[in-house]
Amino acid sequence: MTGTSSAASSGLPWEELVTTALLGTDRRTSPGPGSGREAPVALLDAAAVETVRRRAGIRPVRAAVRPEPAAADGRPALPPAAARRLATLLADRPGTGGGRRGTAPDLMELLPQWLALANAYGYAAPPEALPALLDAARGRTDLRPAVLAFAGARALWLARLNTDWRFALRAAPGGGAALPGPDEPERVRRLWQEGLFAERVALLTALRAHGPATARELLASTWPAERAEDRLMFLDTLRAGLAAADEPFLEGALADRSRNVRATAAELLSALPSSALAARMAQRATACVAVDRTSGTPTLVVEAPHECDPGMERDGVQPKAPAGRGERSWWLGQLVEAAPLGVWSRRFGGRTPEEIVALPVADDWQGELHGAWCRAAVRQRDAGWSRALLGAPSTPEAGGPGAVSLAERAKLLATLDDGERAEWVAGFIGTHGLSEAFQLLGVCAVPWAPPLGRAVVDALDIARDAGSYPWSFSGVMGLAERCLDPAEAVRLDPLAAAAEEPENAAPGAGGYWSEAFQRLTTTLRLRATMQAELTPL
Repeated sequence: MTGTSSAASSGLPWEELVTTALLGTDRRTSPGPGSGREAPVALLDAAAVETVRRRAGIRPVRAAVRPEPAAADGRPALPPAAARRLATLLADRPGTGGGRRGTAPDLMELLPQWLALANAYGYAAPPEALPALLDAARGRTDLRPAVLAFAGARALWLARLNTDWRFALRAAPGGGAALPGPDEPERVRRLWQEGLFAERVALLTALRAHGPATARELLASTWPAERAEDRLMFLDTLRAGLAAADEPFLEGALADRSRNVRATAAELLSALPSSALAARMAQRATACVAVDRTSGTPTLVVEAPHECDPGMERDGVQPKAPAGRGERSWWLGQLVEAAPLGVWSRRFGGRTPEEIVALPVADDWQGELHGAWCRAAVRQRDAGWSRALLGAPSTPEAGGPGAVSLAERAKLLATLDDGERAEWVAGFIGTHGLSEAFQLLGVCAVPWAPPLGRAVVDALDIARDAGSYPWSFSGVMGLAERCLDPAEAVRLDPLAAAAEEPENAAPGAGGYWSEAFQRLTTTLRLRATMQAELTPL
C-alpha cells in the first residue's frame, strides 16, 4: 500500500488535518506512516485525498431561483461621445500617476460635475458602466447621491446581488422600494407602523416634501411611543418646509423628556419669527441690551442674565456653559441668537441693522453680542442683517463688526443671493488676496460669476509675480479647476507660458506656476468639451 493509500485509510476529519497543518508536523503527529522529513508529505497526501472525498460527497441541491430582470430605464441614452468620456473618468483612480500631477487634469475631480450635468439632462446610465459607477460611489460618499440618481433602479437591482454595493440600498429611500404617497393612506400607515427606521425616515421625508401636514400628523400619531434618538431624527425632518402650522407640535416637544429633542424643537421654533417661543426669547433678549444716551455717543450696554430659570431652560437655553465660557455670557448668547432680528430695530429707535452693528458696545460685550447676531442671521436667513454683519469686503481684515471668523463669514454669505455673494468675495480677494479666501470661495455658486473668476485669476497672477511657490495656493487652484467658468481659459493662456523669474523668487517657482496654469487651462477646456458632449443635439 502506498503512502497516499495509508493516509486515505486514516479517515481523519478535515478539521484535524487543518489543525496539524497550522501547528506543524514537528509538534503534532502527521497522519500516515511517514515521520521526520516525510511527515509533511504525508500530511499533504492526506489533505489531497480528503479534498477529493469532500468534493465527491457533495449532494446536488435545487437550483436557486433566478432573479427577476431589472426594470427598463426609460430615460434617453447618453450620446456616444459622453459615454466614452464617462468610461475615461471612471477609469482614473486617485494616486495612480504618483508624484507631480504635471499638466494633466484630475479626472476623478471632474466626475461630480459630469454627473451633475448628466442628471440635469436626464440621461440614463449605460448598463456596462454601472459596476464602475457603484465602485466609485462606494469609495467616495460625496458621489453617492449623484451616482444613484444617474444609475437609477438598475443600480439598486445590482446592489441586491453584491454585498459590496449594499450602501446603495441604505442610501436610497426605502431601500430602493417605491415609497407610498399621500394618496395611499393604507400603505403609508402600514410602512410607518411596520417599517425599519431608515424606511420610516425616508417615508416621513418624502411626505414632508409633498404634504407637510400629512407628515406632521403621521409623526404625532406615534410620537409618545418612539425612542428618544428616533424622535430626534424624526423631528429633524420638519426643517424642510417649516411653517407656522408646525408650531403647536413643536411647542409640545418643548416638554419632551429628552434634552436633545427639546433643544431641537426650540431651535426650529426660533426660526419662526412669529412663534410664541420667539416672542418669549425676544422679551428676554431685549431686556438684556439697551442704548445708553448719557454720554456723547449712543452706546449699547449689556446686562446678561443672572440665572437660567426653568422657563428659559424649557425654551431651549442650555444651563451649563462649556469649559472656559462664562455662564452669563453663555445664556445671553443663546437668548439673542433665538430672538427675531426684527425686534432690535424697534428696540433701538428704528435704526437699521447697519446702524445697530455700528454702535459701540460697552464693557467688552461686543464679541458676544455680535456673534449671537451672526448666528441669528444664519438661522433666520436674514440677508439684511448678514450684510450689516459682514461689512464691506475692503474693510481691515474684511470683518464687519460681527464677522469674527472666516467660518462665520462663510455662513453669513450663504444667506445672500448668488450674485451678491460672488461680488463680496471678489471684493475680499481684490483687497486681501487669496490667503484667506478658500473657505469663502467654497460657498459661491458654480461656475463662478465673471467678477469672481477674474478676481481669482488676477490674484493667482499676482502671487506668481511675487515669486511664491504655487503649492501655497494648491487648494484655490484645485477649486478653480472645478469652479472657474471655462470661458476664462482664453485669459489664462498668457499665464501658462513660462515667464522670467524675479530675483527674489523661490528657485524653480516660475516653472511650477507655468505647469499649474497649463493644467488649469487644460481642465477648463476639458470641462467645456464635457458640456458640449452632454448637450442634446
